[in-house]
Amino acid sequence: MNVVVTCVGPRADRPAAVWQRVLYASHPTSPRNTSRIPCLCLKLAVSFHRESCVFFVGKKHRVSCEEHEGCAEVMQECSVGLTCFLTSRCPCKSSVMDVLRPTLISIGGRVYRKNIVQEQVQQQEEEEDFYTGPSDCADEPCDAFVVEETEKGFQCRVAVPSPFYKYIIGKKGETKKRLETETRTSISIPKPGVEGEIVITGQQRGGVISARTRIDVLLDSFRKKQPFTHFLSFALNQPVIQEKFLQFKEEVLEKCSQDHGVSSSLFQNPAKLHLTLGTLVLLNEQEIQRACDLLQECKEDFVDQITGGKPLSVEVAGVEYMNDDPAMMDVLYAKVHMKDGSDKLQVIADQLVERFVASGLMLREWDRVKLHATVMNTLFRKDPSGAEERSSTVTGKSSFKERESFNGRNILKLFENFSFGEVRLDAVLLSQRYSSDASGYYGTAGRLLLH
Repeated sequence: MNVVVTCVGPRADRPAAVWQRVLYASHPTSPRNTSRIPCLCLKLAVSFHRESCVFFVGKKHRVSCEEHEGCAEVMQECSVGLTCFLTSRCPCKSSVMDVLRPTLISIGGRVYRKNIVQEQVQQQEEEEDFYTGPSDCADEPCDAFVVEETEKGFQCRVAVPSPFYKYIIGKKGETKKRLETETRTSISIPKPGVEGEIVITGQQRGGVISARTRIDVLLDSFRKKQPFTHFLSFALNQPVIQEKFLQFKEEVLEKCSQDHGVSSSLFQNPAKLHLTLGTLVLLNEQEIQRACDLLQECKEDFVDQITGGKPLSVEVAGVEYMNDDPAMMDVLYAKVHMKDGSDKLQVIADQLVERFVASGLMLREWDRVKLHATVMNTLFRKDPSGAEERSSTVTGKSSFKERESFNGRNILKLFENFSFGEVRLDAVLLSQRYSSDASGYYGTAGRLLLH
């Protein structure tokens, strides 16, 4: 057994910091040689007064969960009242520590938590007996998909966009081989660039189900990392709105151009003014068709009932910003609300997103859709053609590092109640990113008519 002793007590003279030590006892290697420690990503990050620390082995080596992709962190409360993050399901198969009732040791006036780390070999022995028979599917979602019984055993088909094949295959086919070995199945994948289905076959139903579940997890993980390709939107590029927007742009540059970061490159393309409901990653024609079909289902199920078969009359007025400091803005947007004061627009937006999230075509970003029309965005400095929306799945980390914020205090003060006009919304559009139609708006892959 390897005993990890961690000091978590804050020093009295620095109450806002957390000081930690990691001591390895009964370990066959020297503390200086960290390469042979059974599980480097088995760590306990203690958060205290919003300041987080991580383990350090010896004096130099940082133990971080980032060293192993795929580690899931489970938040728990430990008995000493600090928030703890415990890594579980580590790829190096470390055990889950129980932090609810840890053994506490007092050494030199400090309180230490004693954590027991199990040897790796014990977990490997359990893995060998994981697939023992049909009962394997007891903990699997057996009814989540269709498993057919064939003359040679069982078979399951899964539709996968061709860009994802490489993630299932892995480097030199390692991922596919590991899946087949661990689930005792055979996985057939179409040729690169050819749209089709991945076919899983095996002697045991539980093995086929497990392989399918693992593939679904892989696909979900990699889909989250893809930049979005489409988004649901209401077009706000009607002539009256464009005219008022250009007036807003002219007056801002006239009165606030001396403020830090304010320039003409920040403003949205007036032809692409829109209200975004949610973003999607649609990687082939089949997924685009699924999204179009779902839009029509939503129209029949609840949209027509809410709108009464009539367009929504809205007013675009007032400006607001996204972040906390008006002197360091990245996004300034115009507010959109129903003229009659009702919440119809909000209800439609929320229910559409709810339905698309449930279908797996969209990822949930917020509890409610934030109804806003971006008018200024620091992303536009790098993408003058019109970057779509502020989103964690849109720009990536590198883009955010390159953003130069602007001071929007005067803009808020002078244009807080600026009216961009009134408009009737008659359709929800499935818009394609990085595209334009004849009017200059985004290309449309599908639409839901409100009338």
